Amino acid sequence: MRIPHIYEPMPLSLGTDVELGDDAAGHVGRVLRMQSGDQVSLFNGEGGQYLCEIVQTSKKQVIVKPIEFSDFECESPLSIHLGQVISRGDKMDFTIQKSVELGVSEITPLFSERCGVKLAADRLEKKHQQWQKIAIAAAEQCGRNRITTIHPPISLEQWLTQQSDETKLTLHPRAEHSIKTLATPSTGVRFLVGPEGGFTDEEIAASHNNGFIDVRLGPRVLRTETAALTVLSALQLEFGDLAN
Repeated sequence: MRIPHIYEPMPLSLGTDVELGDDAAGHVGRVLRMQSGDQVSLFNGEGGQYLCEIVQTSKKQVIVKPIEFSDFECESPLSIHLGQVISRGDKMDFTIQKSVELGVSEITPLFSERCGVKLAADRLEKKHQQWQKIAIAAAEQCGRNRITTIHPPISLEQWLTQQSDETKLTLHPRAEHSIKTLATPSTGVRFLVGPEGGFTDEEIAASHNNGFIDVRLGPRVLRTETAALTVLSALQLEFGDLAN
């Protein structure tokens, strides 16, 4: 049986009992129904993972003892920051989940002119919290020991003008460049994926003015959630660790 891999955002050290937080305890005790003596793998996002033995478990409390540390990491050597215009329904959830599995480092949800999602401030905050939880669950599932940062949603204009020395890319179906024509990024990649309705001419011009390079993925126009995952896969295959 595969040992469950669980995120616990607190300091961890060998031999020191840890009472799991509500989310982790609920998963271990109520969902997995694990018992004293069972083992779990904990990580806190600071690197490596701890093999732990469950010391005590109940409906409301789970206490574990870290018994072995491993500095195992499966992070890509390529740092990738995805700027994704927010998509409708569960498409954004899907994009975040699969992007984490593909090794993305950061994601910033964006509002653009043709973004079909409008949310009040309180609902937007709840969405942001939900997206971060999706990223955590995806990291647990795929065995990562680092958590992808989901930044608070901002406007496309704000994101384009952020200072960065990363290689900046914008998807465009009629671009001259492809990922294979790019030089190897020395400080990571920041790439932009638009909404279902695409970017306006003014938004494309703004991306050019802020140093973004248009790249194409092929002759077909991809849906927004397909485009993000295809670019991530292509970048990891060309410059990261997907083929390793």
